Amino acid sequence: MFSFFRKKKSDDVTTEQDLSTIPPEAGSANSAPTSEAAPQDDIAQSEHTGVFPATPDSTRPAEQYIEVDPAKLGNTDQPQERPTLSWTERLKLGLAKTRDKLGKSLASVFGGGQIDEDLYEELETVLLTADMGVDATQHLLKDVRERVTLKGLKDPAELKGALKDSLVELIEPLQIPLNVDGQKPFILMVAGVNGAGKTTSIGKLAKYFQSQGKSVLLAAGDTFRAAAREQLVVWGERNGVHVIAQESGDAAAVAFDAVNSARARGIDVVIVDTAGRLPTQLHLMEEIKKVKRVVQKADPTGPHEIMLVLDANTGQNALAQTKSFDDALGLTGLVLTKLDGTAKGGVIAAIAKNRPVPLRFIGVGETIDDLRPFDARDYIDALFE
Repeated sequence: MFSFFRKKKSDDVTTEQDLSTIPPEAGSANSAPTSEAAPQDDIAQSEHTGVFPATPDSTRPAEQYIEVDPAKLGNTDQPQERPTLSWTERLKLGLAKTRDKLGKSLASVFGGGQIDEDLYEELETVLLTADMGVDATQHLLKDVRERVTLKGLKDPAELKGALKDSLVELIEPLQIPLNVDGQKPFILMVAGVNGAGKTTSIGKLAKYFQSQGKSVLLAAGDTFRAAAREQLVVWGERNGVHVIAQESGDAAAVAFDAVNSARARGIDVVIVDTAGRLPTQLHLMEEIKKVKRVVQKADPTGPHEIMLVLDANTGQNALAQTKSFDDALGLTGLVLTKLDGTAKGGVIAAIAKNRPVPLRFIGVGETIDDLRPFDARDYIDALFE
């Protein structure tokens, strides 16, 4: 176990006297309610550790708390250099595999001949191969046919513009930016299967919110996967944000104390990591439901965003995950990662048609700035250019 998870001596832990010095806007009774005792039915009370007692009257012993403070960990991994390419250029570069596959296929469709049933059948094959799914493909074909008739198109080359417009119209409803200004702290709960890039996305989200002038607190609620907590701490160090963690115990307890600590410290955004779950593991899905319930006990208005991280490489399986997690948790947003490593970017169309959960962010690279808000027109332009 990493050395920075050792339990600190009592003189290293924020005490009740220290908390009394927090400015009124950050943690006074006038601005934030005191922390209630964690609910007995949902939170394990034993062996709990965290950043510090959320409020001065916390009943938990101060010596049980640890502080994961990036300022005290030394200067190890630095944030990666900001790429010199613009976001539009990086988006085009990241979607190169999907664009190349789609472009080569569409070139044969739009290359000549006439608009007839054979052409539509060929176009259908191309869309299915791009992982747009049966429902989205049928919708697009119907819409393209109507555009051809309405505009009186004769040249197959003109179909490209019709298809682009149809795709934008299909996926544009997913383009709903995430607004964190309505609540303080804004509680963002992140779910996803192992390997989807969940913890990495949390680190990048922290950087994104900081760039907007927001203060961020991370909750290391993935107590299931080996080294998940350590990985989140590294991201916290890179971004200069605090991380609440446990040496052992219950993920819901981490979330509970993260919310109370954020309220006491005047933090703008709390990002709660959760253990990776396959939607078929029903007993494990119940645990993530428990985290949501406990967050609601810490703040009846939360969580304010339940975000699912999807790996674009999984294609249509990403749609299946969206349906399962939405049924279990009531998703409010999606993150689609690893678009730079796949030729399956068309899955966005499948999600838009079958389960239109807002797509908040897409990831097209490894650097800390390669996670950006989704823009439908930019995405389609990058696919076709």
